[in-house]
Amino acid sequence: MSFAQENPKVALSAESINPVKTGEKIPSVNLKNINGNLVSLDSIVSSAPTVLIFYRGGWCPFCNIQLSGLQKIENDIINLGYQIIAVSKDKPEMLAETIDKDQLNYTLLSDNDGAGATEFGIAFKVSDEYITKLKTYNIDLESSSGTTDHILPVPAVFILDTSGNIKFEYINADYKVRLDPEVLLTNLKSLSK
Repeated sequence: MSFAQENPKVALSAESINPVKTGEKIPSVNLKNINGNLVSLDSIVSSAPTVLIFYRGGWCPFCNIQLSGLQKIENDIINLGYQIIAVSKDKPEMLAETIDKDQLNYTLLSDNDGAGATEFGIAFKVSDEYITKLKTYNIDLESSSGTTDHILPVPAVFILDTSGNIKFEYINADYKVRLDPEVLLTNLKSLSK
């Protein structure tokens, strides 16, 4: 049986994902906090409008640039009434390293089993060739996630209301291209009117 048949919601490439769409409600998923405890994304989102980020992991330099960019505009985001939640494939104990390295103040959550990204329709199976390439950079996806499934999320940004409705999304299969923080702020300001 092929991987796609076993996991029909997991795409075979970043380019073939089928994400949730603007106007839809986010799926109900449980993620892990920095202590490894399960938390309901619905519960977190219901407390305040949310900027929800899916990123590959603390090992990804493009993700670290994105997270640092968010840190620079965090006060603006909070002043608009939003909270920031960033979700990665990293296992919970790896989140603390990312928080310390990038000096982040906002919430990081673990989706190390890939269930959240899968339900959001942004999970894809990483090729064996890519796993080998990562290892040449001393990046061990299995060690950082604690799994052997080789699933990653396509980096994504969702703006959500407190009911979990998607008001804006940015998803790009090219992991090197991220939403500019100023463009995010412009969209947040527009939605806040």
